[in-house]
Amino acid sequence: MAAQRANGKQRLILAGVGLLVASVAIYAAFRLFAPPPPEMDTAYNTVSRDGLYQVMFEPEMQPVPLNETHDWVVVITTPAGAAVEDAQISIDGGMPDHGHGLPTEPEASENPGEGRYRVEGMRFNMGGHWEIRIGIDAEPGLDEAVFNLDL
Repeated sequence: MAAQRANGKQRLILAGVGLLVASVAIYAAFRLFAPPPPEMDTAYNTVSRDGLYQVMFEPEMQPVPLNETHDWVVVITTPAGAAVEDAQISIDGGMPDHGHGLPTEPEASENPGEGRYRVEGMRFNMGGHWEIRIGIDAEPGLDEAVFNLDL
């Protein structure tokens, strides 16, 4: 009789653990495949955080590919539209909902003029919401532009 009660308790505990694991898996799948909130700005053109720059990016491949390294062209102007030359550019980002960064370390490789900067080494290893931060250090000052991508 005592053995039957112990067996019953073990089954109940296992069922509870199974329910908990299934619940966590369903929640994680929902978060992974949920679209970004509708108020999220996914434009390829934005004003930097402190308003020093107008920043636009142009992926060299459309649509932005998954699991394929590609380049972008970042265009930086002042709010009045003057090209920003000789800026130091840094690229960072990741998936805020997943807590990880980019799988590569993109770098600005050249400045062909007119405020244009080639960024090499962009890659996104999965679909979902990505946040890309472009740091800019030029004559107007240090600032950052943030872009949201829904891939």
